[in-house]
Amino acid sequence: MPKITFIGAGSTVFAKNLLGDVLSFPELAESTISLHDIDEERLRTSEIVAHKVAEALNAHPTIEATTDRRAALDGADYAICMIQVGGYEPCTVTDFEVPKKYGLRQSIGDTLGIGGIMRGLRTIPVLLDMCRDMEELCPDVTFLNYVNPMAINCWAISRASKIKTVGLCHSVFLTAEQLAHDIGVPFEEVNYLCAGINHMAFYLRFERRTEHGVEDLYPRLRQIVAEGRVPSWNRVRYEGMSRLGYFVTESSEHFAEYVPWFIKRDRPDLIERFNIPLDEYPRRCEAQIAGWEALRKYLEAPDTTLAVERTSEYGSYIIHSLETGLPRVVYGNVPNRGLIENLPPDCIVEVPCLVDKNGVQPTRIGKLPPQLAALIQTNINVQALTVEAALTRRREYIYHAAMLDPHTAAELDLDQIWNLVDDLIEAHGDWLPAYSR
Repeated sequence: MPKITFIGAGSTVFAKNLLGDVLSFPELAESTISLHDIDEERLRTSEIVAHKVAEALNAHPTIEATTDRRAALDGADYAICMIQVGGYEPCTVTDFEVPKKYGLRQSIGDTLGIGGIMRGLRTIPVLLDMCRDMEELCPDVTFLNYVNPMAINCWAISRASKIKTVGLCHSVFLTAEQLAHDIGVPFEEVNYLCAGINHMAFYLRFERRTEHGVEDLYPRLRQIVAEGRVPSWNRVRYEGMSRLGYFVTESSEHFAEYVPWFIKRDRPDLIERFNIPLDEYPRRCEAQIAGWEALRKYLEAPDTTLAVERTSEYGSYIIHSLETGLPRVVYGNVPNRGLIENLPPDCIVEVPCLVDKNGVQPTRIGKLPPQLAALIQTNINVQALTVEAALTRRREYIYHAAMLDPHTAAELDLDQIWNLVDDLIEAHGDWLPAYSR
């Protein structure tokens, strides 16, 4: 049975869901589960929950919990990473509050924008330390990374480590489910092909097979726009589809800050028209923190039994297919290497991947429609420069990443951008390594 290590297992609810997915497979039910976190209290809660998940599934894994990352990784066959470096406080608060002084507002700030840049800069060094541990302790491990900014993190790992890494996100399948609901088609009837980069992949095909042949479902999506039935929380993405011809994967509040068109400090009408929730991620964090203590007590209570239902997350399916050889297709974030011809060869793309005993095998897509490739390139520019800054420790690349960020550049002049970067570096303090000028 494999050893599966959960890094950042103090993310108790997400760890519970992934663990339930893993242990629901009979072939994985006796795996060694190693839980690691730097927060002893949250780790203890996750250990209690892990035993309850196993009991609910009548599985018999070996469960261990440790604050020693090297011990957790020693001999691991799979490592699942779900960390957040710097947490909500102080780092996410810094990412949002310092830019506000310059009039720069964000919604999520975890993937691109000035928030995504800073998040990447403080996360990459930790991930590379982790990879060095894996190169020594479990060099054949498959590293499943759920940590944002996904493309930036995976790109840095692909350049600086030989560890087999796949970035995983739920936006592809969740958005497909949402679209099926919008048009009133059962999701199990839908077939799609999606490709691009994480959080900015597009459904190149969205269709279903009927007794009359293959039905293109895009006309139904366009009909939603024509009839004024766009869900109020999803106006940005439907507008994007109307203008670009294809629907994007990640949510409207995310997409609004990857482009220069929707969030403008002197255009409150746009915020209202497209229903953009500014400061949305801090709100979510504060709500989760407020409810954590009650949830912890519930999860830890001796008389609490957990209901465990399989999620659609890809992680357990990858592990099961690698272990059993059962072929599956998942969407993974992997180095491009010619998979999408009109994107840079070394960037990280999100494409369908076949998984079986031969490993994770990405699908070659060919060329994206030119308008999609051009838009995606604006985000790749920021990713590339952030990775360059992290790997070279040269401060100038942080300035350049911020200068080329679509949202930041649409709001601030060059002096403001440089001063903002300086302020953020100073505010983050020891959460960031030293950079040469």
